[in-house]
Amino acid sequence: MIARLSLSSAFALAISLSAAAQPPPPGVPPSPPGAPPAPPAPVVGEGAKFKDLDALLEEVRKGFRTENVEIKRREAEFAAARDQQKGLLQKALAEKQAAEKRGAELERSFEQNELKIAELEETLRIRLGTMGELFGVIRQMAGDARGQVENSIASAQFPGRGQTLAPLAESKALPSVEQLELLWFVLQQEATESGKVVRFRTSVIQSDGSEAEDEVVRVGVFNAVSRGRYLQWLPEVQKLRVLTPQPAGRYVSTVTALEGASGGHTRFAIDPSRGSVLGLLVQTPSLQDTLDAGGLVGYVIMSLAALGLLIGLVRLVQLTIVNRRVRRQEKDRTLRDDNPLGRVLKLLEAHAGADLETRELKLDEALVREQGALERSLWLVNVVAVVAPLLGLLGTITGMIRTFQAIVLFGTGDPKMMASGISEALVTTMQGLLTAIPLVLLYAWLKSVVRRIMDVLNEESTGILAARQEEDGRK
Repeated sequence: MIARLSLSSAFALAISLSAAAQPPPPGVPPSPPGAPPAPPAPVVGEGAKFKDLDALLEEVRKGFRTENVEIKRREAEFAAARDQQKGLLQKALAEKQAAEKRGAELERSFEQNELKIAELEETLRIRLGTMGELFGVIRQMAGDARGQVENSIASAQFPGRGQTLAPLAESKALPSVEQLELLWFVLQQEATESGKVVRFRTSVIQSDGSEAEDEVVRVGVFNAVSRGRYLQWLPEVQKLRVLTPQPAGRYVSTVTALEGASGGHTRFAIDPSRGSVLGLLVQTPSLQDTLDAGGLVGYVIMSLAALGLLIGLVRLVQLTIVNRRVRRQEKDRTLRDDNPLGRVLKLLEAHAGADLETRELKLDEALVREQGALERSLWLVNVVAVVAPLLGLLGTITGMIRTFQAIVLFGTGDPKMMASGISEALVTTMQGLLTAIPLVLLYAWLKSVVRRIMDVLNEESTGILAARQEEDGRK
């Protein structure tokens, strides 16, 4: 019984080993290394009923034979793959050696080329000598000439000149003869055009931003005009633009004369700085801008100035007429009522029979009346002459207050923020002085005229009064 059980156990163990040695069925991946062994696959005939143990043993032997055949087949495959991998390895090693040999050859060739290039560069430097410096100067001149022609008004008539010089200015190679001739031609053309006054048609950017083709008159390389307006050259877009705003009328008036001229000489305001002076002229504030800078105080000063000058001029004309009539009355013995002297003398004639004291009182009364009439409204001129500088000082103070407020708010980094306050301070002071100085002179002139007339009245009336008193004494 024990021997039978042992034999059964041996058969079971053999069957298990045979099952474990069998390859996995299709579709089942092999177990990775280190993984626990998979459960034994079922043996062919598992579950079948064998007649006896001999049949079972025969079946096991068949399994062993099949397994040995499969093992030998796989060993043959591994040997063939090993021989193939060995061949691939030999091929890769051969390619590596060839590449290393080729790299060494290329490295030696590179070093030889480096030495050869250095030798050739040294030979070139020796053969060029000072020509290298000369070509460097030529490239610099080409760059300068390019900038000059691009900023020149003549490029409006000859566009694209700067681009033709770009290859020569940017090239590091030796310039060709054609490039040198081109540089010479452009420089000669610029010098020639600077002494010409020519007409040509080109596109002009108008004040509203649109473009229109106009006839342009170019004065050398300094100015260009069209339709009675100065034009400005824009190097960024290589086009002419109407200068906005235009300069003062005395300059613009010469443009029409130039455009209408067909030969000979004509008067024209030229800008030798090629537009810089014109740019400053159009930024110069006009009279209206200056008056606006004075603010409310400035307008008050100008109003008072106009009122004072008007009154002073009217009184000057009146006093001048009165003075002429008094001078004429001195020479004419016929008494007239159109002048103070005639009226005073008539008053003395009317009181010729009165006593001396009465006549003196009547004379003093007449003189005072005539003096009041002559000095009428002169006080307004004097008041305006005194008040105008005070208002100018007031404008100066308010302007400085605005300036300091701007400094507190924005600092001193931007002078434009303080410009309005400083302008008000200076303009009001200027307006006050410009008002006071002529009014003071006018007031002094008017007072001198009144004084001369009163001197004549006093002299003539006193003389007549003394003559009458002497006649009365003789009687």
